[in-house]
Amino acid sequence: MEITCLGHSCFRIKGKQATLITDPYPPELGYPPLKQTANVITLSHRHPGHSFTQGISGNPKALTGPGEYEVSNMLIIGVASFHDNDRGSIRGKNTIYLIEIDEVSICHLGDLGHVLSDEQVEELGNIDVLLIPVGGVSTLNAPLAAEVVRQLEPKIVIPMHYKTEALKRGLEPVDRFLKELGAHDITPQAKLSVTRTSLPLTMQVVLLEYK
Repeated sequence: MEITCLGHSCFRIKGKQATLITDPYPPELGYPPLKQTANVITLSHRHPGHSFTQGISGNPKALTGPGEYEVSNMLIIGVASFHDNDRGSIRGKNTIYLIEIDEVSICHLGDLGHVLSDEQVEELGNIDVLLIPVGGVSTLNAPLAAEVVRQLEPKIVIPMHYKTEALKRGLEPVDRFLKELGAHDITPQAKLSVTRTSLPLTMQVVLLEYK
């Protein structure tokens, strides 16, 4: 299974039999235009920066909310959550997606805006790879994101939704989150390839370059 960051909260997750795209963004966001083919798209919420399905070809199945889905030999569970810390009264609802692909469990938190409840932590269960927003402003900031990491105890943490050279406005850079986790000298990499047997024994933070 291979994970590539396309920018913002958008990732390509490619398994042996299917490809999934998370939270596709529009061209005006600043990242390279999406020219991807997929079997499945997950949309955490309908804000423009996370729901540009027009950039994805292949007639993919779009998942838009909580529920249990079996698509293209993947088990995907959508868990209800909120875009803010006031039960959605400010920015609305958000869906967390737990994706089982090639015996690896991947959790994409979307634009989560709060620490998780005990019920949500239990529902998500054991997570191998966690994709977590860390840029604050409209999602978790660095300290809260670090707290969610401690709640879920994943094997691999991949930060997303933060300030970059392409996205200069609005969000905090990733450095503060890395400092919160005590992660030093992290070299960005082009992609993450992982199998059930290659997962690290202790938690690892991975920075992915966007393509």
